[in-house]
Amino acid sequence: MQVFGLVGNPVSHSLSPPMHEAAYDECGIDARYVTFEPAPDDLEAAIEGARALGIEGLNVTIPFKQDALDHVDPDDLATRIGAVNTIDFGGPDDRASMPTGHNTDAEGVGRAFDYHGVALNGRAVVVGAGGAGRAAAFALADAGMSVAIANRTVERADALAAEVDGASGHGLAPLERLVADADVVVNATSVGMEANETPIPAEALHADLAVLDAVYSPIETRLLRDAATVGATTIDGGWMLLYQGVAAFERWIGQDAPIDVMNEALRARI
Repeated sequence: MQVFGLVGNPVSHSLSPPMHEAAYDECGIDARYVTFEPAPDDLEAAIEGARALGIEGLNVTIPFKQDALDHVDPDDLATRIGAVNTIDFGGPDDRASMPTGHNTDAEGVGRAFDYHGVALNGRAVVVGAGGAGRAAAFALADAGMSVAIANRTVERADALAAEVDGASGHGLAPLERLVADADVVVNATSVGMEANETPIPAEALHADLAVLDAVYSPIETRLLRDAATVGATTIDGGWMLLYQGVAAFERWIGQDAPIDVMNEALRARI
């Protein structure tokens, strides 16, 4: 039996196990997806233990995504983003002494837009400069978009913009102007998760926008409701979550993922 899993702290809330196990069952793969919750200082030991036990792949979540870079051989994208969310140990016949590290969050952003028929060209606004914001900014810039990064702390937005080709950093004050001229908007903050709030003024939204909100609980945020009201394309955070998992599955298993089955399993639990 193949074993894959998730390392984070905490992980009890994760929706990844049912999503991945639904995929294994659909494809007839003898595999299971389990969760691991090491202490904050025990990531290296957890990765080495997983390798020694024959686990073939791990997803990585908070608070370990940045620290994981030091314990894997990261690919170029993970290095640029500064975070690893997927570790590949190799199959039973080719296990590497140093596992490879990848960031499928960026691919999750791109594939979410692609599924909804959104062409990634023109101007993008990313709100937030944390982990999700970094993944979104690199994904959109790599697709050829001009990216404006807006963050509560402008220094953090400027620092990220300096790493992303052609990006610019801003505080939150110019958001209305930036969004009014944008083709794509990504909310990569937690605003809207616990309260009926939005990071973007409703009057800035327009029908030519595509809006992705990384928040998936609730699945319909105030930002998405406001965007739908003006006729914008809306993409809930479940799509980004789905497609980062799809990318991890395809890397580990080496075949196309059963996306509809994974999506159904995910949305049954959101």
